[in-house]
Amino acid sequence: MDTATDLKNLVKEKYSQIANQEIKVNLSSCCGAGESSKEVYNIMTDDYSELEGHVKDADLGLGCGLPTQFAKIKAGDTVVDLGSGAGNDAFVARHETGPTGKVIGVDFVTEMIKKARTNADKMGFNNVEFRYGDIEEMPISDGTVDVVVSNCVLNLLPAKDKIFNEIQRILKPGGHFSISDIVLKGELPDALQQSAEMYAGCVAGAIQKDDYMNLITEAGFTNITIQKEKPIIIPDDILTNYLDGEALASFKNGTTGIFSITVFAQKKGKSSTYKAIDLGFDQGAVCDPNSGCC
Repeated sequence: MDTATDLKNLVKEKYSQIANQEIKVNLSSCCGAGESSKEVYNIMTDDYSELEGHVKDADLGLGCGLPTQFAKIKAGDTVVDLGSGAGNDAFVARHETGPTGKVIGVDFVTEMIKKARTNADKMGFNNVEFRYGDIEEMPISDGTVDVVVSNCVLNLLPAKDKIFNEIQRILKPGGHFSISDIVLKGELPDALQQSAEMYAGCVAGAIQKDDYMNLITEAGFTNITIQKEKPIIIPDDILTNYLDGEALASFKNGTTGIFSITVFAQKKGKSSTYKAIDLGFDQGAVCDPNSGCC
């Protein structure tokens, strides 16, 4: 895992396998990778079952949040789901856009694209499409998208700065994103950082929370806010595959934390569709007057 190419190939390989695993395996492990825990069920993902538009066959239990719940998608919007997997978030987004909207899922795992297209065909959805592509170089035209969502994907890829720049490129002026991802506070033990399973499991590829938020700022976004944050607790029976007793105790008693965050941010530019008041935020706290949203 010395290069970005090695890491991406690892993700492709692991997620090709994960695409065909039972959901209970994915829910009881770290994003479907490595050993399953017998101590804790549903380690990372939130429950989609109550969301309108949820398609059971598309829910592989691989997320770490509910970005579509926070994305303020409106009827007629064009929505892009980054790392769309079997189509879970894309289908929830489709419900929000209605028949006049469009949803595009992008993924670079062939097995996931096949699974998502099969699910869309079974449901008879004609305004959802799934494109094979790398989200560091998205197969999406400039300035054509109203909303971007993603669920526990950016942490898997090394060039997170490129991805945020790509999101900036494809969004319309005033468009926005809501992304759930894994971030860190403090340094992971070396054994976890160096593990291929933990990388594919959405943990070892995570970066510091402050660095993550800075990348969003550097990409030129405004109105940046954390919509939800929760700790991720990895069960001992998974950690003991990587840490001995002393290292495990040090990790659990230390200051390092693994968190799921759902982040909102907006592309600058006047838009009649997206106003700070519509988004439910305190304008004085998060609205940049130069963005034209206030």
